[in-house]
Amino acid sequence: MRFIHLGDLHIGKSLGEYNLIEDQQYILDQILELIKDRDIDAALLAGDIYDRALPSEAAVSLLDYFISRLAENGIEAYIISGNHDSEDRLNYGRKLFSSKGIHIVSRFGGALEKYELEDEFGKISICLLPFVKASQVRHFYPEEEINSYDDAVRVVIDHADIDFDSRNILIAHQFVTGETDPAIAGSEGGSVQNVGTIEKISCESLKAFDYVALGHLHSPQRIGYDNIRYSGSILKYSLSEAGSSKSVPVITLKEKGNMDIELVPLRPKRDLRHITGKMEQLLASENITDTDDFMYVTLTNEEIINDAMNIIQQYYPNTVKIDYQNSHTKEIEELGVFEATENKSFDELISDFYKKMYGTDITDEELRIMMEVAREAGVIHEAD
Repeated sequence: MRFIHLGDLHIGKSLGEYNLIEDQQYILDQILELIKDRDIDAALLAGDIYDRALPSEAAVSLLDYFISRLAENGIEAYIISGNHDSEDRLNYGRKLFSSKGIHIVSRFGGALEKYELEDEFGKISICLLPFVKASQVRHFYPEEEINSYDDAVRVVIDHADIDFDSRNILIAHQFVTGETDPAIAGSEGGSVQNVGTIEKISCESLKAFDYVALGHLHSPQRIGYDNIRYSGSILKYSLSEAGSSKSVPVITLKEKGNMDIELVPLRPKRDLRHITGKMEQLLASENITDTDDFMYVTLTNEEIINDAMNIIQQYYPNTVKIDYQNSHTKEIEELGVFEATENKSFDELISDFYKKMYGTDITDEELRIMMEVAREAGVIHEAD
């Protein structure tokens, strides 16, 4: 039997000021074609289906479009919630969808929910574990000692009555680690980037499953073992991902202990690229390529260029960000934080930074505006 592993669709997400619905539909259509071409039997969707708990109308419509195409083509789909999803909203229509082969588990109800498939080699159990916190599991198993997410997941699995002599697949949305922490793409948010040890789950707790389809991290990668994987997000959702690539695992499950995993590349409608150099070099005609891509531009000019964004957007209209890398920024990087801030007021820090960047003193009017913005943002207060 053949499965496709998807995770972190984040339908409705934006990149800077650019709405990605069109790009997401393009990549989901590509995935639908892949499902057809590879004779996929079932899709495993490992959470963060939406980008926010209250998805936009366009995001809901796109998910409806995608799962409708799956159902029309007879593809069984197994969907769990992630930490970005609303349990109630993702759960809407669950019973109706299940009658069409679209199985959704958006909240943990005290037990690991399981579905069964069968092929020429026998039974396959699909186990669905939506994003869950240790406190939620502790509520259902007060007699168990649960001090971490690792304890919580182990308790759920121990109480799930799984026959590990047969084939089992787990879909989960958690922060799973191996001997070292996994790679983080940068677009997962603070809940992942600042995760503490109590929230980490060892891959050793999951290795008895024939395949573990993980969501939560946006970089595609194996965790400890080949059969424990993050599919990664379907698009590059962070500037730090420029230069990386996206793929989806296609899993061919044969008899117990025999499985093939193929990582199939995804090709976006518009790539995300990072280019570095002087403005005049980057905008030379021979260097301008793929002008519809999302662009992150680092200028190495020593002088600040007026209206740089508008200039670059004449050539690359989907430019997301511009920054500088030159002797001024290098000097700032080399300046120690303590040295830079010791015994200095906020307006002094702003003045120092301005002079480092522009080589001249900030005007009284510019400083007044900066101070007003800082007060509105809550960075400083009247007493400061």
